[in-house]
Amino acid sequence: MLSVKKDQKPFMAKFKLSYIAMLIVLILLAISALPNLYPNKSWLHVNSAPHSETQAVPSTQALVTFLNNQGLKVEQGLDKQSTINILLNEPTKSAQAQAAIKAQYPNTQVKIVEHATSPPWLQNFGLSPIKLGLDLNGGVLFVLDVDLDKAVDEQLVSAYQQAKSIIVKQKAHGLKAQQAGHGFEINAHPNGATKLTPVINELQSRFANLAVSTTSNGDIKNAKFTYSEQGRSDFDKEVMSQTLTTLRSRIEELGITEAVTQRQGTQRIRIELPGVQDPTEAKRIIGATASLGFYQLKEVGGQTFNMQSGGTVNLDPVPIFTGDHINNANIGRDDWGKPLVQLSLDGQGGDAMSAFSKANIGKPMATVYSEYSQNAKGETVKKSEVINVANIAQHLSSRFSITNMKSQQAAADLALLLRAGSLTAPVTIVHEQTIGPSLGSENISNGLAALMLGMGITLAFMALWYRRLGLIANVALLLNLTSLVGLMSLLPGVVLTLPGIAGLVLTIGMAVDTNVIIFERIKEERRKGRTPYQAIQEGYKQAANTIFDANITTMITALILYGIGYGPVKGFAITLALGLITSVFTGVYVSKILSQTLYLKLAKKAGVNAHA
Repeated sequence: MLSVKKDQKPFMAKFKLSYIAMLIVLILLAISALPNLYPNKSWLHVNSAPHSETQAVPSTQALVTFLNNQGLKVEQGLDKQSTINILLNEPTKSAQAQAAIKAQYPNTQVKIVEHATSPPWLQNFGLSPIKLGLDLNGGVLFVLDVDLDKAVDEQLVSAYQQAKSIIVKQKAHGLKAQQAGHGFEINAHPNGATKLTPVINELQSRFANLAVSTTSNGDIKNAKFTYSEQGRSDFDKEVMSQTLTTLRSRIEELGITEAVTQRQGTQRIRIELPGVQDPTEAKRIIGATASLGFYQLKEVGGQTFNMQSGGTVNLDPVPIFTGDHINNANIGRDDWGKPLVQLSLDGQGGDAMSAFSKANIGKPMATVYSEYSQNAKGETVKKSEVINVANIAQHLSSRFSITNMKSQQAAADLALLLRAGSLTAPVTIVHEQTIGPSLGSENISNGLAALMLGMGITLAFMALWYRRLGLIANVALLLNLTSLVGLMSLLPGVVLTLPGIAGLVLTIGMAVDTNVIIFERIKEERRKGRTPYQAIQEGYKQAANTIFDANITTMITALILYGIGYGPVKGFAITLALGLITSVFTGVYVSKILSQTLYLKLAKKAGVNAHA
């Protein structure tokens, strides 16, 4: 008897510890799933347009009356400080209401903002509902084409201009740079042959991906610069990476936090903006290919640029520094109330500005704004114009301002683009798709209906076919769904799409498969004459390897889909992968503890030894 008790105590301690750990995990996942019972609501935020000189914003009551008369029934209207908040009975009509208010009151600024409706204590924990994809929440899809060839051409032109500048700086007489085909070359006459190597070295230090080949034609040495196959591949990767980073920054600047931005193919980028009902501003900012350059004026020679105010000006073709060195940009006003953009530079940009301004006090410096656009033939062309020419009044450092902006909106747009970074390559929106919130709401209803129907039939079958064990499986199934929803709510970057709901339904089926395998093993053990408790232990033990093998192979497929897919495919893959984890957890571990607990209680009630 003593040996039996010694054997039982460690087992019971281990059993209780497993039970507590499982209970803690389930409670945490259930709490994280709770915010999904309180879906976010779209509110209209109405306030006066920036620097509006027209009449004041209408009152809350006037706006409510106006929207009701337009057939857009208002559920609630609140006046908070200088902003009017309006909630419609049908939030899917928020975009329609936004357009109506802008048309009736042009002096207003109307934004659609999602407000959390969950209890404050959930919000204090940082918990929120699952992020919904385009097909469920509505929104806009952009597919952008990155013109890598144009980026290469611009890089080669920049290298050519800097090559000429280096020749002048090093006083390399006898060297001459000229453009040739897809690149440029430097010809060295006999009196400049020894000066060719230092020029090449400095140029390659600035452009690491440039390949150089040297030849001789009589007394003349020739160095041709172009991109090798490997150099072009590396440059394309850098451009695509920089473009993705910049676009993500621009989207964040717009206040869109649930966007999905990913590479699609070799030179395309897919951008999903869930919840965006007015794509105009997003399209204008995302598609903009703007950059800044600061140049020294040249009285003789140089490159001719058009001025925004009219006329032309000659500038040094090599910039003092570019927008790549801008850390931050904000809008402001000068002493006369005119808009300006305040810039903050990084260390390299600050050093360049400090050195140049110190040596050129009293001399002019020009700010050149460049952007890409498509002409009538569909060709991508670069347009550069001087937006500002100002004399350097003092020694400048890493902080200064750009004045002479056309409008406050132009200053705001420029500041936004500079904060987010300029694009190395021009981008073109080749595909645009808008999914209305009404369609998204319908997809949610249909998807949830399919999920509930599938789950209801499954629960009924398991209860009727396996009786007590079936009831345990049903409890595990409900816990599985709760755990999956909680896990998807916790993990950042997880977005639920319509195929993702299909993944939820598939997860239920696979979870049932897990329990069916286990219960059939238990039946086999019972036929061998084992007690219910012993049969449960052996059934779970023998089925574990089969279940793990089946789920691992499916997990590999899900990971491959997630790696190579995009959009809805990725949404399905992530739901399937997470569902496999929760299915194994609830189908194997949770249901095992529940089964053991149930039969221990039944055995105790019957007065028999469950382990015998």
